[in-house]
Amino acid sequence: MPRLTPPIPLLRAFEACARHLSVSRAAEELNLTQSGVSRQIAQREELLEVKLFFRVRRRLTLTPAGADYAEEIRAALALIRSATQALRAHQGAGSTLTIAVSPTFGTRWLMPRMRSFQTFRPRIMVNLLNYSARPTPLDFAAEHVDAAIFAAGSELSGVVAHRLLAEDLVPVCAPALLAEGTLKTISDLSRHTLLQHTTQPRAWAAWLQAMRVEGIDALRGPEFQHMAMVAEAAAAGLGVALLPRFLIADEIAAGKLVMAFDVEPYQPRSYFLVYPDKPVMPALKAFRDWILAECVSQG
Repeated sequence: MPRLTPPIPLLRAFEACARHLSVSRAAEELNLTQSGVSRQIAQREELLEVKLFFRVRRRLTLTPAGADYAEEIRAALALIRSATQALRAHQGAGSTLTIAVSPTFGTRWLMPRMRSFQTFRPRIMVNLLNYSARPTPLDFAAEHVDAAIFAAGSELSGVVAHRLLAEDLVPVCAPALLAEGTLKTISDLSRHTLLQHTTQPRAWAAWLQAMRVEGIDALRGPEFQHMAMVAEAAAAGLGVALLPRFLIADEIAAGKLVMAFDVEPYQPRSYFLVYPDKPVMPALKAFRDWILAECVSQG
């Protein structure tokens, strides 16, 4: 029945309009004319006998029914894309998993271990996308990802979340800087440059408070967008950095970085594997079981 099984182009036009709230932007994305997209939306509303958008001048607003429908259609289109990609990638002999992961965790912890997962599940292809910090929760369907790995300061609600590892922040610097003998106590940081990470602007302040040290301007020092840049700056002797221990394990082993002080790691956040609260597909279950086992083996 056409009313219940509409053509994919109509659904794509509706989903694009719902996402952009703009016929012109939807038309540009779909490489169609604005009049063509408008006709498809009108046709969809006619078939459904339900209003999907309010139109005020040239602006679109979803009706309550349209908003609910958009969410379901977006998820359905994502499922079709995922199934098609998996079929093409494996010629029907496997499946594909798309995971958004924070760059630091992905490059320094996950990637060195992915060969193990490939050996464990060779028929599952894992696509890794960059997960950037955001003020609103990740929309898995809209961003076409199956799961995400990122750091959070507390337990997460509205999703299934598995704690992987504590962040374990430690103060580090170049061996030459430590050899100068000017970093004997934490209070000595007042005379050194504190290297800052832009996504955690209050990390030094929270760490100093946890160490019960006062009188240090925790916000001073140059800022770097990525933790890997902070690590390189510290190794170059530009100052003292506060970094996750797993991030700098190689640098410490190679002698490029050393602990500035003999203190216990500070654990303000943990890394979580997160995915929607719905039945778990086999590929995600396999990845979940593997990464949890990897975290347990690391201790």
